[in-house]
Amino acid sequence: MAGAKQGRIRIGIGGWTYEPWRGVFYPSDLPQKRELEYASRHLGAIEINSTFYSRQSPKSWAAWAAAVPDDFQFAVKASRYCVTRPKLCDAGEGIGNFYAQGLSALGPKLGPTLWMLAKHRKYDREDIAAFLKLIPRALDGIQLRHALEPRHESFRDDGFFDLCREHDVAVVFGDDDEFPCIDADTASFRYARLQRMHEELPTGYDDEALDGFAGRVQHWVANGDDAYVFMINGAKVRAPAAAAALQQRLVV
Repeated sequence: MAGAKQGRIRIGIGGWTYEPWRGVFYPSDLPQKRELEYASRHLGAIEINSTFYSRQSPKSWAAWAAAVPDDFQFAVKASRYCVTRPKLCDAGEGIGNFYAQGLSALGPKLGPTLWMLAKHRKYDREDIAAFLKLIPRALDGIQLRHALEPRHESFRDDGFFDLCREHDVAVVFGDDDEFPCIDADTASFRYARLQRMHEELPTGYDDEALDGFAGRVQHWVANGDDAYVFMINGAKVRAPAAAAALQQRLVV
């Protein structure tokens, strides 16, 4: 009998414009306007972080969609105006404005929305439950995926995991020195942000760490779930090399 279908693995980085990557990741003579085109042909996904701070124009969304291959996806960090308010349950208008900026131009290239919570925010079941009911399941016919990144230890709670399962929301696996690292199976996909790269290591992480991440990701996708894994922050100059090293350990 054939085995279960393995999920799709996408390894990526945060953003695509970073001057120290020139000559390290990007060829020195590559025009800056072609950086996204180049990056998208070496990676499976990119996390857009600029959307946390400001809206992007419809023209930009359409241009980004045109620059990348058909099987590439963008993860999009949700606006800070949605996730930094005192009560998440009051974010309805902000959520609507966030999705109205033109994301649907990405079509099937639109991957998960990342909702990154403030580090001081503690788990409040009632507020989180109301928030999860606010986030949309589809946008102009595109099915949406959502990943929630809690950054307070109080979220290590079975009740929180149950709420996320109810709404098919992934809990971010964050390899981070400051915030809790939670590995919880709560959705039809996994989302990881690996943030402890070291500049003195050519691949950001050493072989032991990369092997460990590869094994964890293979476990995640063994039952058919997809996985998005981003090399974020840390020694950012090493992020593309770290992503490439992890990709080499996985079938992506």
